[in-house]
Amino acid sequence: MSKKNKTIEVKGQAITVVYANEQDFISLTDIAKHKSDDPSAVIGNWMRNRNTIEYLGIWETLYNPDFKPLEFEGFRSANYGKIATIKI
Repeated sequence: MSKKNKTIEVKGQAITVVYANEQDFISLTDIAKHKSDDPSAVIGNWMRNRNTIEYLGIWETLYNPDFKPLEFEGFRSANYGKIATIKI
């Protein structure tokens, strides 16, 4: 049986729910519209956030068998510099 995409309402904002590969996915763009008339700026700021980059690296490590951690480290370091480690 095929499921169709649907819309849910959260705090008066319509959020699209896309069904693909037997899973539901919510629209980040629709959520970002709640914060700004320019959702691309909201998402861009979120994607540049250091915590977001770290989260994506962990997620990829856990769920992507083709993930290349050395390439990710290069990307992370190029964008955020070396992470300082305090040695005691």
